[in-house]
Amino acid sequence: MTDKYEPQAQFLKALAHPMRLAILNILRNSEECVCHIEAALGRRQAYISQHLMLLREAGLIQDRRDGWNIYYRVAKQEVFGLIDQTSGMVGVDAPPAGENLSPRKSVPNCPCPKCSPGSNCGSPVKG
Repeated sequence: MTDKYEPQAQFLKALAHPMRLAILNILRNSEECVCHIEAALGRRQAYISQHLMLLREAGLIQDRRDGWNIYYRVAKQEVFGLIDQTSGMVGVDAPPAGENLSPRKSVPNCPCPKCSPGSNCGSPVKG
């Protein structure tokens, strides 16, 4: 009887972490590369990548490679209706789209091509 609810439960589990909600909010208006998400959230790449993997497995985000950079985007925009509704249900304001991070506005300490034109945030460090 409860087997029919398993897909919904798995979908909701993918959303059930503050970091994954923050990542989705950063991706609300545009695709972003991993280094941009790292800089915006102040977390290490390995930690961000774990959450990106779970969101990707749930079908909520998609990725594309462009040279050294991997860009993520939301695959199911409808998820924001659910996120915004739950914000209202628990009595908090929905965060502003992208945490006020415009795709064209740079994030401090972000080496991504959007924030630092001419940079290649995924390139190996030369030394």
